[in-house]
Amino acid sequence: MDNLALITIILPFVGAFVTGLSKRHFAPIAVLFAALAMLGTIAVGWSWHVSGNSVISYDLVQVGNTAIFGITLDAVSTLIAFAVVALGFLICLYSCGYLTDKNREHPHNGKPRFYAFLLIFIGAMAGLVYSSTLAGQLLFFEITGACSWALISYYQTPKAQAAAMKALLITHVGSIGLYFAAAYLFSQSGTFSVTALETLPADAKVLVLFGVMFAAWGKSAQLPMQIWLPNAMEAPTPVSAYLHAASMVKVGVYIFARAVMSAGDIPHIVGEVGIIMAMITLIYGFLMYLPQTDLKRLLAYSTITQLSYIFIGISLAALGSKLALIAAIAYIFNHAFAKSLFFLIAGALSYATGTRSMPRLQGIMKTMPLIGTGFGIAALAIAGVPPFNGFFSKFPLFAAGFELANTYPWITWLMILALVESVATFVWLLYKFGQCVIGQPSDDVLNAQPITFSMKLVLIILMIMSVVSAFIASWWLG
Repeated sequence: MDNLALITIILPFVGAFVTGLSKRHFAPIAVLFAALAMLGTIAVGWSWHVSGNSVISYDLVQVGNTAIFGITLDAVSTLIAFAVVALGFLICLYSCGYLTDKNREHPHNGKPRFYAFLLIFIGAMAGLVYSSTLAGQLLFFEITGACSWALISYYQTPKAQAAAMKALLITHVGSIGLYFAAAYLFSQSGTFSVTALETLPADAKVLVLFGVMFAAWGKSAQLPMQIWLPNAMEAPTPVSAYLHAASMVKVGVYIFARAVMSAGDIPHIVGEVGIIMAMITLIYGFLMYLPQTDLKRLLAYSTITQLSYIFIGISLAALGSKLALIAAIAYIFNHAFAKSLFFLIAGALSYATGTRSMPRLQGIMKTMPLIGTGFGIAALAIAGVPPFNGFFSKFPLFAAGFELANTYPWITWLMILALVESVATFVWLLYKFGQCVIGQPSDDVLNAQPITFSMKLVLIILMIMSVVSAFIASWWLG
């Protein structure tokens, strides 16, 4: 299993090297390596499952007796690794149809560097998710930051370059927290292993967890480091779908969840700070996406609010709720598929019509029924309406919150506020669905061109996953 996991991490990096050297057929090569990496995560997960579902760790890089990098295989790492790598494969496949000179918003034939950096990102995500040490997490954390800069600035316009630099600087400021956490953990325990958190005294545990939380805020666009995400929409839409729905923004919540899982008894201050900051960010994100008319910017602010829900779940877990931890992990998994679908719907609309402005996108269902259906499924999944996957993330999270409120009464009011936001999100997305999907087509929609086969195939797969991913997560997490 350790060899399988290591091969899965390395394959995308090898693919990036081959793709970068290719002058022709670089897109199919990238798709092939992404597919092989996805199969690797399936093989790793299944091998772990049939071995008895116990937590397995391997130390792969050591200096003396200190493990610098290792691999942890459990229900969480195998599930999330599949999500981030499988979505990377789907984004590669979608990009083959999207990055062409027929794209009405960005007529541009893709270049090898796009696919090479995307593959590096996929490999770095696999490495970070499987990593058993803070040093390993930090290495891949920084690689994702460099790749995000390259991919956000891909079109090389002044706005894209400024947005990429903002993302790099802000997420790098966040990484200071992870540097501190890794250094302090080593100074206190003599190891970088995340599991060593449990052996620390309470004060040291708080400092390490706050360091990880600070890094998580930067990567997952939470207040006060949220401002980079809306600007990052200058990236090609497949990049937005992968970095800002499936992978990069999930780095923060994942490393925080992994730290909370490994820390044992956690001082309450960690959960209290986490949930209060998440609630403030939730309200901010909701208020900011209400006036948006650009579909991708609306989805960017919506992503900030959805990540806040995951932080709420992990913070509730830090206060002692096991159900909240399961809900948060399921939320990471389910949201990745639903929000990727929504971003790729936005990409399909811009490809077909040349615009992402919602006032110009009306009557989609009559001329583009597949895209209209995908819009509706994505909106309902994000809003948490059954039977779509978002419901099976939000319901256990709210159940855990109200259950924990028996011990911490103040949590009741925060959960009621979150519930109000969830209902308001449903109403707002329903309004946007009616505005964009139903009714008579606008001129832009009437003159839309068909999308490519690869784009259609990916949208169909993600529509299916927006229903079934919740059942996969429930079965896998037990």
